[in-house]
Amino acid sequence: MKNKTYNKKKMLVVFLCAVVIITGLIGRLIYLMIFDAEYYQELAQDLHEREREIKAARGEIVDRNGVVLATNETVCTISVIHSQIEDPELVAEVLAEELDLDMQEVRKKVDKVSSMEKIKTNVDKETGDRIRNYDLAGVKVDEDYKRYYPYDELASKVLGFTGGDNQGIIGLEVKYDEYLKGTNGTILTVTDARGIELEGVAEDRIEPVPGETLRVSLDYNIQAYCEQAALKVLEEKQADSVSVLLMNPQNGEIYAMVNVPEFNLNAPFELNNGVDPDSLSDEELQDELNRMWRNGCINDTYEPGSTFKIITSSACLEEGVVSLDDTFTCPGYRIVEDRKIRCHKTGGHGTETFIQGLQNSCNPVFIDIGMRLGADRFYDYFEQFGLLRLTNIDLPGEAGTIMHKKEDIGTVELATMTFGQSFQITPIQMATTVSSLINGGKRVTPHLAMAVLDGNGETIEEFQYESQDGIVSEETSETMRMLLKSVVEEGSGKNGYIEGYSIGGKTATSQTLPRSANKYIASFIGFAPAEDPQILGMVVIHNPQGVYYGGTIAAPVLRSIYDNVLPYLGIEKS
Repeated sequence: MKNKTYNKKKMLVVFLCAVVIITGLIGRLIYLMIFDAEYYQELAQDLHEREREIKAARGEIVDRNGVVLATNETVCTISVIHSQIEDPELVAEVLAEELDLDMQEVRKKVDKVSSMEKIKTNVDKETGDRIRNYDLAGVKVDEDYKRYYPYDELASKVLGFTGGDNQGIIGLEVKYDEYLKGTNGTILTVTDARGIELEGVAEDRIEPVPGETLRVSLDYNIQAYCEQAALKVLEEKQADSVSVLLMNPQNGEIYAMVNVPEFNLNAPFELNNGVDPDSLSDEELQDELNRMWRNGCINDTYEPGSTFKIITSSACLEEGVVSLDDTFTCPGYRIVEDRKIRCHKTGGHGTETFIQGLQNSCNPVFIDIGMRLGADRFYDYFEQFGLLRLTNIDLPGEAGTIMHKKEDIGTVELATMTFGQSFQITPIQMATTVSSLINGGKRVTPHLAMAVLDGNGETIEEFQYESQDGIVSEETSETMRMLLKSVVEEGSGKNGYIEGYSIGGKTATSQTLPRSANKYIASFIGFAPAEDPQILGMVVIHNPQGVYYGGTIAAPVLRSIYDNVLPYLGIEKS
């Protein structure tokens, strides 16, 4: 009797458990069917849809006159869909032959079980069309875009290049990537449970949105003139590198920025220095590439040497510690504390006025006026002229000035600073600062980007840049224009003179560290017309062999450039 009662209770418990479980399952099913139905419908849809990306055409980069400097060419991406392949051997054979790939490597990808496997990207369109014409099941040929630079090396370190994902890596390409990149589209195809595309079901396409066009201040012709001149002196003087910079000192627009040797933008990972990449470790190779890509005008600092006398002169004139008819004596050196600091003319210049001191590029004269100014005020003018902050040029990686702390500037440091030694700045900083001292006292922002254009060439956005008035007085600026004109016509810059043109400028020859290496930098800054500067140019030659004086080898380079550029810009002879 007890056993029967126990069994009935046991069966009742089992029954109740079953009821609870079944009720729970029914409740869960109702919940899924009513409340979670949309989620699972989407999940089921995803199992039968395959999405392929359509690359957007990257926006072009054009010069100030509309010459295309960076554009696109159509290329193809070749992929395979494992579930759709009918003849793996034939597919592998055709793709290996057409794409010049190893047969075994291709076969591995063909046999790999995946929704889609890329075989090769950036395939030229002609090859892509041939593969498409084989009509091989499971082989997809998608057209996209590859960046193309019509002039190969022209302005390579300014324009920059893109990676495999079509995103900018250096230069303008990365700085303005948000305008240039566009928005990729998609192709959506429907498949059955085995991954086979269903016939008769239309593809769902979201069309890509192309990037916008960037118009820059570079002038193709001026850039080409400058590169030609820089390459010539690079070869003649067997120099390590040559930088040339041309800009409008009134508004900061850059007409040309050259850093030779340049590199091929259409093959940016191929070294241009003759080094065998196979002999390098991965780290060494990357270091070599980084060096090749560096823009010396903005990424590298140097001791400016005597071109910096423009800044020392401006500060001392502005402060009133020197006048044009002040006289000095140069015995060929100055004794500063325990140092004998020499003039480039070892026999000395004798008695000379301040004007003659600048024309002769006489170090003792500048030591004297620097001492009159004093370390504290000299440092203040560094700040006032903008030398201690970045120029904010619209290129990545601008280096800052390497300068003594104010409290560390002793008498010797002050003496050497007056003629451009014991500190370092970038060429773009030097050119920008000199621009402000000869344009009436306005500090401009050097820049390349001018406007963003739509597909019809209409302006969407114009870029605006900051400027600062009152860097020096108009009187000091006018005096500096007159003085620097006299340097070219009567002094150390006479090799920059062009008959019929009014040109102002200053030469420099500085020594790199360590001094024992006996390596030099020759440079020249020149502007025209001297009375109303419309263009300022700078040439910097690193480690020239043989004669290395700026007045002898750098000034003629800018003169040869101006021979072409001044008439081209419509600057008439007077």
